[in-house]
Amino acid sequence: MHVRKGDRVRVISGNYRGQEGTIMRVEPDKNRVVVEGVNVRKRHRKPSQTDPEGGIVSFEAPIHASNVMLLDPASGEPTRIRSQAGEDGKRERVAVRSGRVIPKA
Repeated sequence: MHVRKGDRVRVISGNYRGQEGTIMRVEPDKNRVVVEGVNVRKRHRKPSQTDPEGGIVSFEAPIHASNVMLLDPASGEPTRIRSQAGEDGKRERVAVRSGRVIPKA
């Protein structure tokens, strides 16, 4: 998957196009991501022993990973990602737009 938890992304298509946020959760098996403040849903909860109040609960629902693009750390614009071997031989992510290494979140 091209994004990881903690990455800053912009939604590039769908109802939330143009919104930016941080990846909160990644679901690689479903190819979906949860972005902070994007695709907020409301669920009506009955009172239970764990939640005696119940009521309306807001939460971020997942969106497809192809609908988000990582933001370039240099310019703040959306960029594609290239993977290359670093100086120590380990794989690192590089922004195609600027050529800068994307730091681990």
